[in-house]
Amino acid sequence: MRSGGWVEELFVYPVKGLSAQPLERVALRPGEGIPHDRVFALARPGGAYRPGTREGLSKQEFFALVSDHRLAGLDTHLDTDTDVLTVRVVGHEVLHADLRTEEGREDAVRFFTGVLDLPPGATPVLAREPGRRFTDAAVAGDGPMDWISMVNLASVRDLESRTGTVVDRLRFRANVFVDGLPAWSELDAVGREFDLGGVRVRCAHRTKRCAATEVDPATGHRDLPVVAMIDGAYGHRFMGTHLEVLTAGVVEKGDEVVAAASRRVD
Repeated sequence: MRSGGWVEELFVYPVKGLSAQPLERVALRPGEGIPHDRVFALARPGGAYRPGTREGLSKQEFFALVSDHRLAGLDTHLDTDTDVLTVRVVGHEVLHADLRTEEGREDAVRFFTGVLDLPPGATPVLAREPGRRFTDAAVAGDGPMDWISMVNLASVRDLESRTGTVVDRLRFRANVFVDGLPAWSELDAVGREFDLGGVRVRCAHRTKRCAATEVDPATGHRDLPVVAMIDGAYGHRFMGTHLEVLTAGVVEKGDEVVAAASRRVD
């Protein structure tokens, strides 16, 4: 991956499977992810998650877009200072719940039980574990739990060109979207360190995509076979990479992406 790119967009996803929330800047610390990213999740009733769980769990243990596409039809926002979750549908507020209170948590669980059309007696479990994140990479261990995800917009555009489709970049639910780099150069950067604005990061892993990308983030409809499109065009199922944060610093929209000249850590 060559230098010359820049940070186009930044996002946090406070509740796994729910809306992206844009950021102008983010302060990062070594070995930690985006603050407040995937700190809440809706766990499946009767599944492996139990309050107090201190290990990573498969995405199948949670309600998320890979299997529950209707979640994308909700416009959600979590105030990360107050833990107040609001949900809007077609511009109308349908939930306002303070997740720090028992009443607010019960309101949220009741609301998502209806959205997910669960059978009588089944309700999602609102999961939160201090110091842990419900990222897909968490199943690989505590270190990967705190990786941040990056997608190269040039790669998305190349996929569009190859397949004759329009692909919303938010289908890939990345924390960082970069531009100005050669398409797919990020896949060759695994093991390399580079500067993301004022932060040194290491490219730790390619991101293999799943059926969650088939869901239109604007409508909640499963309408595009993105995984099959990537596989058919390139012979793999990757889009984007995961990054390990190595130094403390701030990343802002518009910051440069500066690759190290030759340093590689395998």
